[in-house]
Amino acid sequence: MVDTTAEIVVFDGVDELDAIGPYEVLENAAQAGASVETSLVTLEETDYVTASHDLRFEPQGTLGEPDLLIVPGGGWTTANEGVRAAVEDDGLPDAVDACYTAGSTVGSVCTGAMALAAAGLLEGRPAATHPVAVDDLEAHAANVVEERIVDDGDVLTAGGVTSGIDLALWLVEREFGEAIAESVADEMAHERRGEVFG
Repeated sequence: MVDTTAEIVVFDGVDELDAIGPYEVLENAAQAGASVETSLVTLEETDYVTASHDLRFEPQGTLGEPDLLIVPGGGWTTANEGVRAAVEDDGLPDAVDACYTAGSTVGSVCTGAMALAAAGLLEGRPAATHPVAVDDLEAHAANVVEERIVDDGDVLTAGGVTSGIDLALWLVEREFGEAIAESVADEMAHERRGEVFG
């Protein structure tokens, strides 16, 4: 029986590694004994998503009511693309807010933090994002810190692209124990970076 459902919401223009890095960590954690089921999901049904570097992948369903929601970034600096487009049409922030209100723990990778900010989840909180979005995130009244991972309880944020791997490893450690997290890091030959802020 699965105790924790994790969903990573993807959209056209999403950064591949922002989404796939945490997905692989969580899938490896399940194989190592963590009671977690992870899915790549979209807000609406679609056959495939085209990511920022033209990788196409098939989502595994639509967003439900996960215990853990991860929001990747990608395309913040380009008009009408990626996470910027997803934020500006309000669909993604509304979905993030609905999940949070229903009790989901919400995390972001890179510029995915802008979706959390637009949902009103980062006001007055410490938060991290990719350097290209720091000024925009500060404009949403977030307390931007230069950290790789920020854990503010039910809202977590991660800095640049590869920090999504460390975010997911931290979530595995926090929820399922250090031994599983270290086993996954070893399996992936990944040296964890940075202290967790918070």
